[in-house]
Amino acid sequence: MTASRPGIDPRTLPARLQRRSALFQQWQALLTNRSKRHRSGEMIVQGVRPITQALRHGIPVRAVLVDGRPQRSSWAQRILEHPPAPVVELAAELLAELGQREDGAPELLLLAAVPRPRLADLAAPGGLLVVLDRPSSPGNIGTLSRTADALGADALIVTGHSADPWDPAAVRAGTGSMFALPVVQAPSPQEVLASLPARTGEQRPWQVIGLDEAGGHLLERTDLRGSTVLVIGNETAGMSAAWREACDVIAEIPMGGSASSLNAAVAGSIALYETGRQRGTGR
Repeated sequence: MTASRPGIDPRTLPARLQRRSALFQQWQALLTNRSKRHRSGEMIVQGVRPITQALRHGIPVRAVLVDGRPQRSSWAQRILEHPPAPVVELAAELLAELGQREDGAPELLLLAAVPRPRLADLAAPGGLLVVLDRPSSPGNIGTLSRTADALGADALIVTGHSADPWDPAAVRAGTGSMFALPVVQAPSPQEVLASLPARTGEQRPWQVIGLDEAGGHLLERTDLRGSTVLVIGNETAGMSAAWREACDVIAEIPMGGSASSLNAAVAGSIALYETGRQRGTGR
């Protein structure tokens, strides 16, 4: 679980950080600067559940960040008894900034590696891959990762120009599921489709099912039991033309009332529930 940043000895980290140093500014930039997160391969993990999930699933940790409070919860004490990385004590106001908290410093934060699973490792026979195409909301990415984790998907793939899956808002919305479920970014549908086993010559070849409010084919009448890529489009524009062309079936969720469409994460959650119902994986 423990890992250091390549080329940097973890022993060079300070035991205490009481003022705004260059190191603190680097960590602060990880909260808002997508490019710096991706270049460094690091992120700040906030919240009890995300931190617990990150540790449980072996995400490499660079540093454990705490303040100097005299008493801690049993949860924080357990982590600090056998810390997964060097512990750095920050001034409470600095830790509150990194925790993005207005009600005071959190007990504990992690400086951790950004997970980078490979597309080629995800497509198991009979699998279920969820694609979120060009999402603009990090909250939708996190919410859908939570549902995908809960309802048995094998991975969440984010395609095209999109919000960052490792934005702190996405990780918070996912309550740690993004550390339990592989989350991958792919530039386009072509990369995703190329990672799948041959779609012909199999007993149940991979199928691509897209969701659209006017798909013309009811979701409940769509066979979702085989190896499936389930595609949910952008919150406003829907699926890209390339994904539409790749779909074997475009399914719709019947709606009543005055709403013209469903939130992307909500639509994906309904489709995942239906997939689990057909596969007999629900409780």
